[in-house]
Amino acid sequence: MSHPDRQPFSEPQNGPGPSALLVDLDGTLYRKRPVQLAMAREMLLFGWRDLKLVRAFRRAHEELRARFATEDGFEVPDPFAVQLELAARSLGLPQDQREAQDARIRDWMVVRPGRHLRRARRDELVSELRQAREAGTQLALVSDYPARIKLRALELENLFEVVVASGEPDGPRTLKPSPGAFLLAAERLGVDPARCRVLGDRADADGEAARRAGMDFQLIAD
Repeated sequence: MSHPDRQPFSEPQNGPGPSALLVDLDGTLYRKRPVQLAMAREMLLFGWRDLKLVRAFRRAHEELRARFATEDGFEVPDPFAVQLELAARSLGLPQDQREAQDARIRDWMVVRPGRHLRRARRDELVSELRQAREAGTQLALVSDYPARIKLRALELENLFEVVVASGEPDGPRTLKPSPGAFLLAAERLGVDPARCRVLGDRADADGEAARRAGMDFQLIAD
């Protein structure tokens, strides 16, 4: 059954229904709050020495996102790698410590959350996505972070035909709210952007990127 506040994906919002659904990962495919609480406990118990690293990376993410929001045409080869570099600079880490720093940040941001994701998965949403795909709607996953490890943890690695994720091979050159990643997903699916609908938990990021890409947007929230 569909969420009472959410229109079924197969029904149109502004005309015919979408040919493709472009889905955000963090906070959309799973509920973010229980995962954040679990990771905070884990950080307190086992990772307090890495807290400065994680905070520096998150600050770098927001700084870079602000540039994508305000500078039209701004791109970088790999936004995730740029964030790692900015975090290292902000902490004054020497080059010989960079590899270890990058591995620790990836562990906390990408790997460790996986053990908590399945319990927080939005099963109703996943069911609707599967039904949409069976009905012929194409699906793409679009994320500002590496996604495939989390998709495996969510047991959804085979749900999406296309994955466009920062920090992974052939990933986007922008972060939301730039439309670049969504346009890239539409291109790889072979679908007109006007026939795509974006599903995301942030109107200021997913929603704004969808608007700039000329796509419909549907907010997924608790």
